[in-house]
Amino acid sequence: MDDIKKFKYTDILGWSVSRYDRFSNCKRQYFYDYYAKFDKEVPLEKIQFLKTLTSKALETGNIVHDIIRDMLRRYQISTKPINKDKFLKYSFDITEKYCSSKTFFEHYYNGEIILSSEIYTKVKSILENFLNSSRFKWIEKNAISKSSEWIIEPGGFGEIRINDYKTFCKVDFLLPIGDKIYIMDWKTGKADEKKHSKQLTGYSLWANYHFSKKAGDIIPMVVYLYPQYIEKSIKIDDYLIGEFANTVVEETKDMYGYLLNVEKNIPKDKKEFFLTSNTFFCKYCNYREICSGSKL
Repeated sequence: MDDIKKFKYTDILGWSVSRYDRFSNCKRQYFYDYYAKFDKEVPLEKIQFLKTLTSKALETGNIVHDIIRDMLRRYQISTKPINKDKFLKYSFDITEKYCSSKTFFEHYYNGEIILSSEIYTKVKSILENFLNSSRFKWIEKNAISKSSEWIIEPGGFGEIRINDYKTFCKVDFLLPIGDKIYIMDWKTGKADEKKHSKQLTGYSLWANYHFSKKAGDIIPMVVYLYPQYIEKSIKIDDYLIGEFANTVVEETKDMYGYLLNVEKNIPKDKKEFFLTSNTFFCKYCNYREICSGSKL
């Protein structure tokens, strides 16, 4: 496929589904995630450490994503079938490596002992769901001959421009079949139709922007890998793309409203980033230890 367009670095913030979700859920959490160096009260090192806390669910997703990525890249080198025993051994080793190098939220705040064997049990189940799916067989049968044209977690952050606004929509897996482009996004957690449809639309714009593909020739799907394999796709058309573009502009402007300098991405004072009133988010927040509003 044609080369992905490159952009010069600028300080100005870029919209993404995850960034605006964080902004919507809790402004203070958003501040710690994106503007830690501007905090005048808490040492930067402390905020950065808390930001790196992972969770069992999050790390399971990270492990599965990386293993599927590595497997697909292997198919770009060799079309030989996967040796399942070697694949699962590799998966076990990756799980051990990731779990031993991370600090888990559940351990840090709750003292829970994290067993990599328990995480691997779920990882193995998820990977077997994928390997046993009709979609995996379809990829082996219909797509491997074009594996050199696959895009598998491309470098960077999936940058594009929507109405001149910086936007990030990084795909998991994109592959051409005939005159169509298929986009697959792996999920190991619960279904979230609104959020995931928004992500799929963004990925479609990413493909449209970089490869000049018509909306109707792009087939995006979210792939739920657990507890069973389920695919959900959305139909992309010009109206949906237009609505999405409007959403990106409005949500970017919302985030701009918390900046002193938009071009340099300099935030207002931390006190302007109000605490959420929804304690559900506090319960699972990495920054509980330093947040004055946490009652947990």
